Amino acid sequence: MAVIGQSVIQLIDILSQRGPDGKATSAMINLMSKLSPVYRYARSGPCNKKTSHQHNVLISLPAVAFGRLYKGTPQSKAGFTMVEDTTGWIEGMVEVDTRQLELHPGEENVVRMNQAAGYVEAIAQEFESSFFYADDITSPDEFKGLAARYNTIATSGAGRQIIDAGGTGSDNTSVWFVTWGDQYTSLLHPEGMDAGIQKKDKGEQMVTDSDGDKYFVLIEMWTLHCGVSVGDYRYNVRIANIDVSNLIAGSVDIYKWFRKAYYRLKNRTFPGGLQMIYLNADVLEALDAANTNATGTDNYIRLGSMELEGEEVQTYRRKPLMETEALLNTEARVV
Repeated sequence: MAVIGQSVIQLIDILSQRGPDGKATSAMINLMSKLSPVYRYARSGPCNKKTSHQHNVLISLPAVAFGRLYKGTPQSKAGFTMVEDTTGWIEGMVEVDTRQLELHPGEENVVRMNQAAGYVEAIAQEFESSFFYADDITSPDEFKGLAARYNTIATSGAGRQIIDAGGTGSDNTSVWFVTWGDQYTSLLHPEGMDAGIQKKDKGEQMVTDSDGDKYFVLIEMWTLHCGVSVGDYRYNVRIANIDVSNLIAGSVDIYKWFRKAYYRLKNRTFPGGLQMIYLNADVLEALDAANTNATGTDNYIRLGSMELEGEEVQTYRRKPLMETEALLNTEARVV
């Protein structure tokens, strides 16, 4: 027998959202942009094929030569490969028994909005994880995230943009240097749709309980339809194979790997796009711990700060550090 309280809204859920005055509280303040560090500063554009985006990716530069009077110019061409990035949607459906709302006249919208806030947060978390780890090859309903593109260490192509930090076990994590921009990395949304979470009120509908008896609910659908496009792989870098246990123990020179990633990044001083660094709390704490060179004589501060859209953030070489819970400490070794 199904446990109803785990999947539908009950009276106790509504009462737990009341303030000291007994009235329902909390407007929808957990918006997508606040919950997802990736979504907050990402660039998003419409697909050019309804729900997928087809574009050319530069894989080799054309040959050029010095010119000479009365001598022709050698022919050459750049190398491109055609890539098609797909989108997918993350959705949740809120059902509230109409009789519960009748018990709280004048507060119906607040009650429904409180429930929707949880769905927005859940969608934000699913998107954030998918941005890094989703793979449309192994899971066709998903889009292709960053790890599926930067998944093999090599001397050319996207593999050259992976820095191997040496971890060999299964308790590894990654740090991502990402350049946002239409020509670099951007989010996708279907042609003719708006970016961000969309809400559709489905109104009052009759549903059936586990015993086959019918009752009425008000239904809302919350949906985020999105994807990821990487136009030039050289503008992103992945520091992979960071051994978390060694990092916490202080035996990983994390700044060494950050330095290597920084110099692997294309056009790091004037990229033409917004460059961000995404990392989890353990890596950020390790950076903080090593921030002051207490054992040296210079006492050099390695991290800085800057204001980004009114928010003060920590930076590494003027690139904002964005903490995200989506980056796992259980990654397998990238080889």
